[in-house]
Amino acid sequence: MSLASTEPLILKSRPLQGRRVLVTGAAKRIGAGIARCLAEAGADIAITYHHSRADAEQLAEQLESLGVRTAAIACDLHEPAQITAAVAGAARALAGSGQERLDLLVNNAGAFETADLEHVSVAQWDAMFQTNTRAPLLVAQAALPFLRVEGGRILNIGSLGGLHPWATHGHYCASKAALHMLTQTMAKAWAPEVAVNCVAPGMIVTGAEAEEGYAHFLQKTPMQRNGRVGDVAEVVLYLASATMFLTGQIIAVDGGLGL
Repeated sequence: MSLASTEPLILKSRPLQGRRVLVTGAAKRIGAGIARCLAEAGADIAITYHHSRADAEQLAEQLESLGVRTAAIACDLHEPAQITAAVAGAARALAGSGQERLDLLVNNAGAFETADLEHVSVAQWDAMFQTNTRAPLLVAQAALPFLRVEGGRILNIGSLGGLHPWATHGHYCASKAALHMLTQTMAKAWAPEVAVNCVAPGMIVTGAEAEEGYAHFLQKTPMQRNGRVGDVAEVVLYLASATMFLTGQIIAVDGGLGL
């Protein structure tokens, strides 16, 4: 079954059966939730991690128990050579004895930081763009030959902050806005073989955070709750299964917070 299938998702118990997916920065939080959701849908999953080796290996074991092939690959996304090696390693690990390919790349890894705009240093600015904009480009470039084998997809994880200015997150917002534009440029440049979209989460909380520190966002959100990791993961799953005619879109998953 190809990811390009137009069969309704509800008719398939494991709509991504046999598909091969790479999720960057997926040892914890949103990335781990995305990897778990896609594995439950039948996809073979490779994840990258930097410092969180124990978490990544534990997640890979959990996913493998779902009956899918998994791989946890160390990668410093600031290093182009490591990116190239990690992507090739993911394609090789998920191929088994078959042809090396990828069906979906999820550029999830990202950096977040609060800083008054007048005090943002050159180093802070460059580091934010290096992680949030340059790395997704380099990973996508490395993955492109593998994605073109059967016609694949790229999903970049952007942010509501890339659509709306946050005064205390100027360098973060700028890097995510650049990623949104990069998404649309990729979609135009790499069609028709590859579809490229972006998921832009709003306020996503986990654990005790949902009850404590972020109630003020809930009050501003039309859906009257803050977002959960599962909300983002479900939209990623939808985009992994939807028609390839859907490309170049920035989809806010924010409960209406950005309205």
